[in-house]
Amino acid sequence: MIDTPFPLEPTAADAQATIAEEFSFFGDWSERYQYLIDLGRKLPTFPEEWKSEEHRLHGCQSMVWIVPEGNADKLVFHAVSDSAIVSGLIYLALRVYSGRSAAEILATAPDYVAAIGLAKHLSPTRSNGLAAMLAFIRDTAQAQQQ
Repeated sequence: MIDTPFPLEPTAADAQATIAEEFSFFGDWSERYQYLIDLGRKLPTFPEEWKSEEHRLHGCQSMVWIVPEGNADKLVFHAVSDSAIVSGLIYLALRVYSGRSAAEILATAPDYVAAIGLAKHLSPTRSNGLAAMLAFIRDTAQAQQQ
């Protein structure tokens, strides 16, 4: 298992509240995009051998690879993208969901997306990619609970 900084906060709800608070400090979207890019640079190292078709997330315009580990008690997600902004979106999703139980993942709607205005400011292809990533996380949690 690869080291991961997640979870940073004790609960997914705390993570979403912290994300909303952090983004509220920025006045405009150019600053928010820069912050997303900065967050993406904080993603842990992703092994080259995981960058395979098996781990590729389809539905994204950018290349995104995601690898789940764990079980219903604790699911950890490792992910990376070739796009700086998408890497930031990955960081936010992992901050909310990685290192949590399947039950907590399934009980947590991605409210941070609307709270920080992402829904309105992402291109349709990035929105589709984000939705695909969130669906993958949710589907993985669902499969672990069965």
